[in-house]
Amino acid sequence: MPVHEVGLLSTLVISLVAAFCGGLLARSLRLPPLLGYILAGFAIGPFSPGFVANQSLANELAEVGVALLLFNIGLHFSFKDLLAVQKIVVPGALGQIVVTTSLGSVLAFFVLHTPWATSLVIGMSMAIASTAVVTRILAERRQLTSLAGRLALGWLVVQDLVVIIALVLLPVLGKASDVSVPMVLSMLGQTLLQVAGFVAVMVLGGRRGIPSLLGYVARSGSRELFTLSVIVIALGIAYGSAMIFGVSLALGAFFAGVVIGESDLNHHAASEALSMQQVFTILFFVSVGMLFDPHNVPAMAPQIITFLLVIILGMGGVSFLALLALHVPLRSAALVGATFAQIGEFSFILAELGFQSGFYGSDERDLIIAVALLSILINPLVLGAATRLARWVEGTAFFTRLRSHDIEMLPPESGGLQDHTILIGHGRVGAIVASALREHGLRHISIEANRRLTEKLRRDGELVIFGDASREAVMSAASPERAKLIIISVPDPFLTKQIVRLVRKNYPSVGIVVRTHSDEESRALTKLGVGLAVMGEREIAFGMTYYALQTLGFDTDQTRSIIGQIRQEIYRLDRDGQVS
Repeated sequence: MPVHEVGLLSTLVISLVAAFCGGLLARSLRLPPLLGYILAGFAIGPFSPGFVANQSLANELAEVGVALLLFNIGLHFSFKDLLAVQKIVVPGALGQIVVTTSLGSVLAFFVLHTPWATSLVIGMSMAIASTAVVTRILAERRQLTSLAGRLALGWLVVQDLVVIIALVLLPVLGKASDVSVPMVLSMLGQTLLQVAGFVAVMVLGGRRGIPSLLGYVARSGSRELFTLSVIVIALGIAYGSAMIFGVSLALGAFFAGVVIGESDLNHHAASEALSMQQVFTILFFVSVGMLFDPHNVPAMAPQIITFLLVIILGMGGVSFLALLALHVPLRSAALVGATFAQIGEFSFILAELGFQSGFYGSDERDLIIAVALLSILINPLVLGAATRLARWVEGTAFFTRLRSHDIEMLPPESGGLQDHTILIGHGRVGAIVASALREHGLRHISIEANRRLTEKLRRDGELVIFGDASREAVMSAASPERAKLIIISVPDPFLTKQIVRLVRKNYPSVGIVVRTHSDEESRALTKLGVGLAVMGEREIAFGMTYYALQTLGFDTDQTRSIIGQIRQEIYRLDRDGQVS
C-alpha cells in the first residue's frame, strides 16, 4: 500500500496491532516488551517489505507519547525522595553522566570522526538509562522499596533532570552551529528567559489553578470526566507552552505533571492517565522502530560493540564504583550498577532530537538505536553475572577486611507509616472500623474514592488518600509493603476482587479482611487469599442470636461461647470450600 494512502486510523490501528504482536513475542521470550514494540515499528516501516505506515503521522503520535511520558515522570517527581538519598545519588549520578558522556564523546570523535558538538550529543545519549527497564527489573525482584530501589529511583531522577535540560538546549545549539559565539549566547539567553517565563506562570498560577480545577472535577463524581481533565491539562499545557513560550511539548508536559504531583490528587491522576500514557508511549517506541534501518548494522558492527562496552563499563561500571566509593553495600551497588548497564527511551528521544537539530545524520541515529536495543537485550545477562559475582566477592576474607572499617553512608529509611492498617472505603461500615482503630490508638490510613468525603475526613484530621484502591499507583501510596492489615469495606464485590488480586500479587505477606454479600463471594475471596471474609447477613444473624440467647436466660459468657462456636464453624466451612 502506498504511504500516501495510509491515513491516521490505518496508522494507529496497524501500529497498535503490530506492537501487541511484537510485545507479546518479546514477553514470551522473557525480554522487555519495548524491544517487541521497536521490532513492530521496523516491520511496518519503510525498511521492511509489505505494509508501510505513514511515518509522519506516526511521528506526531509519538510526540504525544513523549509528552505523556514526561508528564508521568513529572507526576512522580519528588524532591523529598531525592533529598532522602541526595548525598549518594546526586554526586554519583552526576559523576556517572559526566564520565559516560565523556567516554562516548571521545569515542564518537575518534571512531566516528564526528565534530565535538556532535560527539557530545552522541555521548549524552549513551549516559541515560531506561527508566522502564530499571523499574521493571526492580519490581520483578521486589526491590523498589529496598536500599537498591531507593538509590536507583533517585539516580533516575537526576538523569531525568539532565535530560530535561538537554531537551531545552539541544535545539538552540543545533540552530547556532554556524553562527558566532555572541549570537549563540543571545539565543541561549532568549531560550532561558522563555523557560523562566513559563516556569513562573506555572508556579504562580498553575500551582493553585490546576489542583483547584482537578478538585472541582473530582467532586463532580464523574470518573471519565476526571480522566479527560488530566489528559487535557497535560496536553493542553504542553501545546500551549510550545505556542506561547516556545518551549518543547515534553518540557511543558513535565511541569504540568510536577504541579499536579504536588497536590493530593497526584496518585489518582497518575492512575487515571496511565493507560493512555502507556498506549502513546508504545506508539513512540513503534515510531523509533520505523526510523531504524538494519541494513547499516553489519557495516557498523565494530562501532556498535565499542559503544556497547562504553555503556556496560561507563553506565554500569561507573555507577557501581561510585556507589562503592560512597560506602553503599556491595550487593546493592552491584544490583543498581547492573540495572543501569543499558540505555533506552530517553536515549531514543535524544537521538531523534539530535537528528532533527542537525547534529548528525541517520547513520549516527541508527547507531544509537542499535546500541540501545542490544544493551537492553543483554542486560539480563549482565545483571545475572553481576549479582553472582557480588555474592562471591562478599564472601571473601579480603573484602571483609577491606570494608570492615567503613561507615556506610546509607540514606535514612523513608518515613511514614509502619505496621499500620489500610482501610479501603470510609462509608457506613468503614467509618465504624476507623472509629474503633482511632479510639484504641492504632495507626491507620484510609483510601477513599469519593472526593467530597475525602475532603471532609481531612478536615476532621483523618489521614486519607483520594483515589481508586484497585489502581497500583493509589494503593502504593499507602505503603502496603509496610502495613500489617488491609480492611476492604467497599460494597462492590467486583472492585473488592480487583483490590485483593492487586494486593496478593504485589504484597503477599499483608493480611486482608473483606466485606462480602453472599456465601459464594465469601468462598471465592477466601480462595484468593483473604484472611477473613465478613458477610453482612451473617453478622445480622449473630447479633439477633446473641440478643435471643440473652433474653432466654443465657448469661453473657455462655452466649459469647455459643456465638464463637457458630462463627468458627461457619468460617471453617468457608475455608474448606463447603456449603455454609
